[in-house]
Amino acid sequence: MAEPRVGLQLIIYGRRSGSDLAGVLGEAEAAGYAGFEGGAPADPKQVEHVQNVVAKTTLAFTGGHCGVGDLADPEQVKRRISGVKALGGRYLVASGQPWETLEEHLAAARTMNQAGRLCQEAGIRFCYHNHHWEFRRFDGTVAMHAMIAATEAGLVHLCPDVYWVHVGGEDPAEFISRYRDRCPYFHFKDGLGGDQFREFRELGRGRVDLAAALKAALACDPEWIVVEQDTTQMEPAESVRISREYLKSLGL
Repeated sequence: MAEPRVGLQLIIYGRRSGSDLAGVLGEAEAAGYAGFEGGAPADPKQVEHVQNVVAKTTLAFTGGHCGVGDLADPEQVKRRISGVKALGGRYLVASGQPWETLEEHLAAARTMNQAGRLCQEAGIRFCYHNHHWEFRRFDGTVAMHAMIAATEAGLVHLCPDVYWVHVGGEDPAEFISRYRDRCPYFHFKDGLGGDQFREFRELGRGRVDLAAALKAALACDPEWIVVEQDTTQMEPAESVRISREYLKSLGL
């Protein structure tokens, strides 16, 4: 079982990723990351720009992130797949929105099945990235689990965000173990949770049992563990360094 590589989601840098990608990736390299996750570009000019910047680094492109709403048009999906592949990525990751009914979640599952099939045909993997809102109950049914059950295991994989699982009221390690055969890619995030769920923190400085989550994640033999912190109260370079050092303290 190969050890996963550690990547960085660039969301923590906000708009700077668009205006100073070279500087951002330089900081990621300096902090000890092996790769980075960004958007899933559909514009060939944007793909070329990212290619030129990445070529001057040692970093790999872990995958591209978009929204489930971007997947309704198959041609749009194909363009995003082409962008991910051109950058050397193996994953197209999509996140949802606060759908108001169970049927909306199930409709999203159907959209994901279609996108997943296109990804499979192209030789990459499609992963769904959760937030906390999918863990709401509708007449006793947890939407997240119903949505996963409605997707095809060979087409739709999971990118568990361990913090949002925690905020959603479930144990991240148990969630990961439940779906271990569908988890090749992870987002590791920390924060205060509860009423302070938008208070994000560097790994090890929040309230998620990250050691247990990592143990469960490693049992899935994942390719990537990606650090994601939506916002920070310090300079991003320091924030991403702290999170990387924390994972090193856990042996990764």
